[in-house]
Amino acid sequence: MKLPIYQADAFTSELFGGNPAAVIPLEEWLPDGVMQNIAAENNLSETAFFVEEGDSFRLRWFTPAVEVDLCGHATLATSHVLFEELGYEQPTINFNTL
Repeated sequence: MKLPIYQADAFTSELFGGNPAAVIPLEEWLPDGVMQNIAAENNLSETAFFVEEGDSFRLRWFTPAVEVDLCGHATLATSHVLFEELGYEQPTINFNTL
């Protein structure tokens, strides 16, 4: 399996600052156990996974140990990846969570 993995530092414009999160865009959901293992291997406080759904994105977050209900800095990191790395051009992003 080959997946793109981005690491973005939220809340900073300084290199090696802020709060890092991994962001992984998916075409379709992987099994929960696989996403959990990826998050554990990344060993960051959170890894965000997202799938495009129409005009929005379904977003989920995993720590190295469990899936969590909400993560602000990984949501901001996902927005950064969409705008700056993946060329998302709409003025706003809609995330569906929980």
